[in-house]
Amino acid sequence: QLQFVESGGGLVQPGGSLRLSCAASGFSLGYYAIGWFRQAPGKEREGVSCISSSTTSYYADSVKGRITISRDNAKNTVSLQMNSLKPEDTAVYYCGKTRYGGSCVRWKEDNVFNSWGQGTQVTVSS
Repeated sequence: QLQFVESGGGLVQPGGSLRLSCAASGFSLGYYAIGWFRQAPGKEREGVSCISSSTTSYYADSVKGRITISRDNAKNTVSLQMNSLKPEDTAVYYCGKTRYGGSCVRWKEDNVFNSWGQGTQVTVSS
Protein backbone atom coordinates (compact mmCIF):
# COMPACT_ATOMS: atom_id res chain seq x y z
CA GLN A 1 0.00 0.00 0.00
CA LEU A 2 1.39 3.36 -1.05
CA GLN A 3 1.36 5.89 1.74
CA PHE A 4 3.20 8.67 3.46
CA VAL A 5 3.77 9.26 7.14
CA GLU A 6 4.40 12.84 8.18
CA SER A 7 6.16 13.68 11.44
CA GLY A 8 8.06 16.44 13.21
CA GLY A 9 5.27 18.85 13.99
CA GLY A 10 4.72 20.46 17.36
CA LEU A 11 4.25 23.66 19.31
CA VAL A 12 6.85 26.33 18.71
CA GLN A 13 7.14 30.03 19.55
CA PRO A 14 7.14 32.66 16.82
CA GLY A 15 10.59 32.85 15.27
CA GLY A 16 11.32 29.23 16.08
CA SER A 17 12.13 26.30 13.82
CA LEU A 18 10.79 22.85 13.04
CA ARG A 19 11.86 20.11 10.67
CA LEU A 20 9.07 18.05 9.18
CA SER A 21 9.66 14.65 7.68
CA CYS A 22 7.66 12.76 5.07
CA ALA A 23 8.46 9.04 4.97
CA ALA A 24 7.19 6.94 2.08
CA SER A 25 6.23 3.29 2.33
CA GLY A 26 5.18 0.85 -0.34
CA PHE A 27 7.05 2.61 -3.14
CA SER A 28 10.25 4.42 -3.96
CA LEU A 29 9.68 8.15 -3.93
CA GLY A 30 12.82 8.85 -5.94
CA TYR A 31 10.87 8.81 -9.21
CA TYR A 32 8.28 11.33 -8.09
CA ALA A 33 7.89 14.98 -7.36
CA ILE A 34 6.77 15.35 -3.74
CA GLY A 35 4.70 18.23 -2.46
CA TRP A 36 4.01 19.65 0.97
CA PHE A 37 0.64 21.22 1.63
CA ARG A 38 -0.95 22.69 4.72
CA GLN A 39 -4.47 23.25 5.92
CA ALA A 40 -5.42 25.69 8.63
CA PRO A 41 -8.80 25.50 10.40
CA GLY A 42 -11.55 26.85 8.18
CA LYS A 43 -9.26 27.22 5.19
CA GLU A 44 -8.57 25.24 2.05
CA ARG A 45 -5.46 23.15 1.70
CA GLU A 46 -2.68 25.21 0.14
CA GLY A 47 0.59 24.28 -1.49
CA VAL A 48 3.71 25.11 0.51
CA SER A 49 6.52 23.55 -1.50
CA CYS A 50 7.39 20.94 -4.09
CA ILE A 51 10.60 19.15 -4.99
CA SER A 52 11.03 17.43 -8.33
CA SER A 53 12.82 14.14 -8.91
CA SER A 54 15.80 16.19 -10.12
CA THR A 55 15.68 18.21 -6.83
CA THR A 56 14.37 21.44 -8.35
CA SER A 57 12.40 23.11 -5.59
CA TYR A 58 9.42 25.46 -5.58
CA TYR A 59 7.94 27.52 -2.77
CA ALA A 60 4.81 29.49 -2.05
CA ASP A 61 5.47 33.21 -1.76
CA SER A 62 4.28 33.14 1.85
CA VAL A 63 7.13 30.83 2.92
CA LYS A 64 9.90 31.70 0.47
CA GLY A 65 13.16 32.38 2.28
CA ARG A 66 11.98 30.68 5.47
CA ILE A 67 11.41 27.10 4.33
CA THR A 68 13.72 24.63 2.59
CA ILE A 69 12.59 21.35 1.05
CA SER A 70 15.01 18.49 0.54
CA ARG A 71 14.91 14.81 -0.29
CA ASP A 72 16.92 11.74 0.68
CA ASN A 73 16.02 9.02 -1.78
CA ALA A 74 18.18 6.47 0.03
CA LYS A 75 16.06 6.96 3.15
CA ASN A 76 12.88 7.36 1.10
CA THR A 77 12.08 10.65 2.81
CA VAL A 78 11.42 14.28 2.01
CA SER A 79 12.02 16.94 4.65
CA LEU A 80 10.77 20.46 5.20
CA GLN A 81 13.02 22.71 7.28
CA MET A 82 10.96 25.60 8.58
CA ASN A 83 12.63 28.63 10.15
CA SER A 84 11.38 31.99 11.38
CA LEU A 85 7.96 30.51 11.95
CA LYS A 86 4.95 32.80 12.21
CA PRO A 87 1.54 32.26 13.81
CA GLU A 88 0.04 32.15 10.31
CA ASP A 89 2.09 29.02 9.62
CA THR A 90 -0.14 27.15 12.07
CA ALA A 91 -1.78 24.28 10.20
CA VAL A 92 -1.76 20.56 9.61
CA TYR A 93 1.00 19.78 7.14
CA TYR A 94 0.65 16.97 4.59
CA CYS A 95 2.85 15.48 1.91
CA GLY A 96 1.83 13.72 -1.27
CA LYS A 97 3.27 12.51 -4.55
CA THR A 98 2.34 14.06 -7.85
CA ARG A 99 0.41 12.34 -10.64
CA TYR A 100 2.92 13.87 -13.08
CA GLY A 101 5.89 11.66 -12.35
CA GLY A 102 9.01 13.61 -11.47
CA SER A 103 7.73 17.07 -12.38
CA CYS A 104 6.27 19.74 -10.10
CA VAL A 105 3.96 20.96 -12.84
CA ARG A 106 0.75 22.45 -11.41
CA TRP A 107 2.17 21.78 -7.94
CA LYS A 108 -0.06 24.28 -6.18
CA GLU A 109 -3.16 22.27 -7.08
CA ASP A 110 -3.77 19.63 -4.41
CA ASN A 111 -5.74 17.40 -6.79
CA VAL A 112 -2.47 16.83 -8.66
CA PHE A 113 -1.19 14.87 -5.66
CA ASN A 114 -2.21 11.59 -4.08
CA SER A 115 -1.19 9.12 -1.38
CA TRP A 116 -1.61 11.76 1.32
CA GLY A 117 -0.58 10.89 4.86
CA GLN A 118 -2.49 11.80 8.00
CA GLY A 119 -0.56 15.00 8.45
CA THR A 120 1.40 16.55 11.29
CA GLN A 121 0.18 19.51 13.35
CA VAL A 122 2.31 22.64 13.48
CA THR A 123 1.28 25.27 16.00
CA VAL A 124 3.13 28.58 16.24
CA SER A 125 2.13 30.46 19.34
CA SER A 126 3.63 32.31 22.27
